[in-house]
Amino acid sequence: MEKRTCLIEASEISRAAALIRAGELVAFPTETVYGLGANALDASAVAKIYTAKGRPAESPLIVHVDSIEMARGLAREWPANAELLAQRFWPGPLTLVLPKQPQLPDLLTAGLDTVGLRMPSNPIALALIREAGVPIAAPSANRFTELSPTTAGHVHESLGDRVAMVLDGGRTTVGIESTVLSLAGGKALLLRPGMLTKAEIEEVIGPVTVSDSSVAGAHPSPGMHQRHYSPRTRLVLVEAGQLPSDGRGAYLWINRSAGAACTIRMPDHPRAYAAVLYETLHQVDAQCLDWIAVEKPPLAPEWTAIHDRLKRAAAE
Repeated sequence: MEKRTCLIEASEISRAAALIRAGELVAFPTETVYGLGANALDASAVAKIYTAKGRPAESPLIVHVDSIEMARGLAREWPANAELLAQRFWPGPLTLVLPKQPQLPDLLTAGLDTVGLRMPSNPIALALIREAGVPIAAPSANRFTELSPTTAGHVHESLGDRVAMVLDGGRTTVGIESTVLSLAGGKALLLRPGMLTKAEIEEVIGPVTVSDSSVAGAHPSPGMHQRHYSPRTRLVLVEAGQLPSDGRGAYLWINRSAGAACTIRMPDHPRAYAAVLYETLHQVDAQCLDWIAVEKPPLAPEWTAIHDRLKRAAAE
């Protein structure tokens, strides 16, 4: 029997790795969302990511590595806190922003002197990086500002033939993008919340400051645009079942149901909610409704990342 990596044949990994080395784009699963991957050391390949997504140049890309050693080789500085966090949370949904080595193209980092590094836990992602033998730059595999993909089908729907190959590893598990933490400049700054929480990070390295999300010019992290993660259908956040009065819509709720053309009860645990959020939004977005109403989740620290994604999805 041919060796398999989850749902992927070893020969598919080899083919995808060859495409990466040749400067092409490959979409692949991580534990968070599907990534649109290219050789992070190849400026021309990185440029293809921006073109395929319609991504603005001020939004940097995260570089995926297969080991702490590979990450150290891409960072000009590797402080003690980086080592502590990598040892504790890698592989996993944590991106560390650090001063970059000069071999990383400026386009990759939006011209900034820092780079976001992450070691994913998905075995397909790790196998692809190892087989390719290069770090892989990979934002979410969708058109810019649209809903992130959590299945290979979502990638095909969004990008079509803009990608040379899609590795189908089934549905992702975490469901929303990684936590992004900057350690540049000697202090810990939370740039983007994720399901790895601020409190969990502080247990390892002490106090963490939360960044002001309003940034002019190049962004220090992906996911800092006001409107992001958005379905085509208008999304509104509501309380106590107060739904829009115009047209037909879908209602995603936790505590209080209400009348709508489509109602979906969402999980009441933040990790379970995050795992199905984008997939649920993809499903209702395909129904050609007038709106999607989402009941505001609880105001608790463990829901911070979900509030962030919903707020940006609902922005005008």
